[in-house]
Amino acid sequence: MTTSYEERTGPAEKSPDGPAKGSAPESPSPGVKSSRSTAYLLTVGLSLALLAGCLLSAAIGAYNIPLGDVLSSVQHRIGLGGQALDRVGESVLWNVRLPRVALAVLVGASLGCAGALMQGVFGNPLAEPGVIGISAGAAVGAVASIALGLTFFGNWTITVFAFIAGLATVLLVYALSRSGGRTEVVTLILTGIAVNAFAGALIGLFIFFADNAQITQITFWQLGSLSQATWPKVLAVLPCALAGLVIAPFYSRKLDLLALGERPARHLGVDVERLRIVLVLVVALLTAAAVAVAGIISFVGLLVPHLLRMVNGPGHRFLVPGSALGGALVLVAGDLAARTVAAPAELPLGVLTALFGSPFFFWLLRRTRRKQGGWA
Repeated sequence: MTTSYEERTGPAEKSPDGPAKGSAPESPSPGVKSSRSTAYLLTVGLSLALLAGCLLSAAIGAYNIPLGDVLSSVQHRIGLGGQALDRVGESVLWNVRLPRVALAVLVGASLGCAGALMQGVFGNPLAEPGVIGISAGAAVGAVASIALGLTFFGNWTITVFAFIAGLATVLLVYALSRSGGRTEVVTLILTGIAVNAFAGALIGLFIFFADNAQITQITFWQLGSLSQATWPKVLAVLPCALAGLVIAPFYSRKLDLLALGERPARHLGVDVERLRIVLVLVVALLTAAAVAVAGIISFVGLLVPHLLRMVNGPGHRFLVPGSALGGALVLVAGDLAARTVAAPAELPLGVLTALFGSPFFFWLLRRTRRKQGGWA
């Protein structure tokens, strides 16, 4: 039994954002009102949880600082009263803890937002930034700079090489996946898988020729960590993260239309090819910047958007900014756990996110396969 296009997607002339052109305005249905209320509550809840997580992360550690003292020091710094801590407390808070919290927020927001965009562009809840080789490409740049002893940019060398290599990789993958002026999603993903494998081989070669000190540094970087966070690193990732996070929400409506399918989206005025190019570059910007300063941190871009989609539905107007908030919250909480669970030792953050993200991915894989009745 076949179904018409209208039965599957609704009337073609009615866009997901409102009534058909020329028709009388319709009052929002109870379902739409409920979705908006849920989105509002989730936004408020995520924002409050992120604020609480940042304060706790700034206060808790090997040198505990009472929460009231943290607030007092912050008020003092911004000129709203309060008072400074003792010399050690001020140094720990402002030179160690707060740069780390700020970097966790920026990296987590970048990865979460990039994951939501990837899933929207490919129409696949299993997509995440590493699929098209951005993370692996950035890793090659960082590992090469370490193994070859490059110091062109001083302390910024690893960050600069990782960022350039990540952007170059995604441009290469995109160029190889184009055919006849169009980009095929399946070819893009398969090309990304091949590039990931090639990047892994290059990393292996660099490790083979590196000395023991370089191998230790490479291994620590590959595991993902925020332990080397400084204000200069925060400033290094800030422009790229802000640019991507500001641009992304403007494409939410077009992603909603793309969810109807490529052909319906084109009929509704979406330049699908241009949309893919822009959003893939935004994803590259967000992911390469995050990987450049924090190493490889996996599964944040997969887990956060999918959980929010399960709670509030697939609408990208909430999903894109909500994933940024959720990603920031997950990474702040994950970094706090990495510092405290095995104290005085510190667990690599990338290992921790993979440890919890992998079982979720297996569950998601089985759930998606069951809903589709198999992939044969």
